[in-house]
Amino acid sequence: MSAASLPTAIEKLGNLLGKRLSTGESVREHHGRDESWHTPALPDAVCFPESKEEVASVLQICSAHGVPVVPFGTGTGVEGAVVPTAGGVCIDVSGMNEVLGVRPEDMDCTVQPGVTRKQLNTYIRDTGLFFPIDPGADASLGGMAATRASGTNAVRYGTMRENVLSLTVALPDGRLISTGRRAKKSAAGYDLTRLFIGSEGTLGVIVELNLRLYGRPEAMSAARVYFDDVADAVNAVIETIQTGIPVARIELLDEIQMDAINKFSKTDFPLKPGLFLEFHGSNASVREQSEAVGEICEAYNGSAFEWTTGEEEQNKMWAARHDAAYATMALRPGARAYATDVCVPISRLADCIRETREDIASSTDLISTLLGHVGDGNFHYVLLVDPNDPEEYEQAKVLGERMAMRALEMGGTCTGEHGIGLGKRELLEKEFGEDGIAVMLSIKQAIDPKGIMNPGKIFL
Repeated sequence: MSAASLPTAIEKLGNLLGKRLSTGESVREHHGRDESWHTPALPDAVCFPESKEEVASVLQICSAHGVPVVPFGTGTGVEGAVVPTAGGVCIDVSGMNEVLGVRPEDMDCTVQPGVTRKQLNTYIRDTGLFFPIDPGADASLGGMAATRASGTNAVRYGTMRENVLSLTVALPDGRLISTGRRAKKSAAGYDLTRLFIGSEGTLGVIVELNLRLYGRPEAMSAARVYFDDVADAVNAVIETIQTGIPVARIELLDEIQMDAINKFSKTDFPLKPGLFLEFHGSNASVREQSEAVGEICEAYNGSAFEWTTGEEEQNKMWAARHDAAYATMALRPGARAYATDVCVPISRLADCIRETREDIASSTDLISTLLGHVGDGNFHYVLLVDPNDPEEYEQAKVLGERMAMRALEMGGTCTGEHGIGLGKRELLEKEFGEDGIAVMLSIKQAIDPKGIMNPGKIFL
C-alpha cells in the first residue's frame, strides 16, 4: 500500500457509504482491540456496510488500492484476530443484523453475519427450535463462524464447523460466492464452507450464513456436583463420555474459579472443584442420564447432585459460568487475562490437566483459574498478568506455550475454540509442520494474492 493509495481509497469509501464511514479516533480505538491481552492497533477507517453488496464494493475499492481489510463482529475474541496491526480499513458488520429466513420444517435458517446468537434464539423461540452453539459471549454469528467457535454445548451439539450448512462470502476482489446449499450433506466438489469456517477473516468476509437448528428439548435439567480434587472430577467426566451418556453440557471449574464466581456473581457455591451439568431430552431420558452420571460421580467421591430447577435458576447458574473470565479478572483489578485453550483426546485429559496444574504451581505466583468444556477434552487456564509488567507477560506466555506443546504431544491441538489470531502463530507451525503451513499459504495466496485480508494473522 503506497502512502497515496490510502487517502484515495478512504475518499472512495466515503462516497460509497457516506456517514457510515468513520475516521474518528474513538471509533477507531473501539475497533483496534478485542478481549485479549494483545496490544491494540488502530485502523485508519471503519466501514459500516448494511448489505453484502456494500461489503463487496468496499473490498473492490480496498483491493484496487492495496489497502488492508479487517472484518469485525462484536470484538469478543481472545486471540487478537481483529487487531488491525497493518492499519487499513475495518469492516464492521454489526449493522448487517437481520434474520433473513427461518424454515422450521427444514430446521435451518439464514442470517446476516451481525446477528448474535442470543438475538437468533430470541427470534426463533416461538418455533420450538434453538441454535445451540454457546461460546459464552453474545458473539456475532459471522465472527463465530470465522473463528470456528464452540462453547458449553459442544459436547452434544458440536461446534460451528458442524452447524453451518453453507456461507455466502465476499472475496478480497469483491466477488460474492456461495460455498454450498442448504442440504444436510453434499459430496459436490471441495468443501468451501469448511475452508472459510475458522479462516479468521484472512480469506474473505462472511456476509450470510445458513445454520442448522435443533428442536427445543422436552426436558432440560441442570445440576452441580463437587469433588475433593480436580483429578476425581476429570476422571468422572472421562468415564461419562466413554460410557456414551449424551450429556448436553459438562463444565469443569476448580476451587479458585468457584471462589471468583461467588464474589463476582453473588453465588454461594462450595469452594471445591466442581462440574456444572445439563441434560436434554424427554423427561424419562433426562432422568436416566442424570442417574447414570450421578452413579459415576459417586464412584469418584463426588457429592450428591445439587439440582437447579426452573428456567430462571438455570439461567443464573449458566450466566455465572459464562462470566467466569470476568470473575477471574476481578480477583486482580487492573490485570489482563492471558487465556489458554488446549484440547486433547478425552483419554489424555486427566494427564494434561494434572501436568499443567503441577507446572503452574511450581513455576509462577500468578493468579490462575481452571475452567473448561471438558466433555470434549477442551480446557482453559486463565492467568492474570499486570499489563505494565513485561516479566509477568513472559511468564504467562512461556506457561501457555508449554501447555500447548504438552497438548500437541498428547495428540491434541493448541487451540480448541479461540483460534490462532496473533498469539498462536508459532504454535500453528508446530501443529501442522512446514508442509502443512505451506499448503495453507498456497490457499491464502490463491484467494488473496494481494494479501489484504487481515494481514499478520494465523501465519508468521
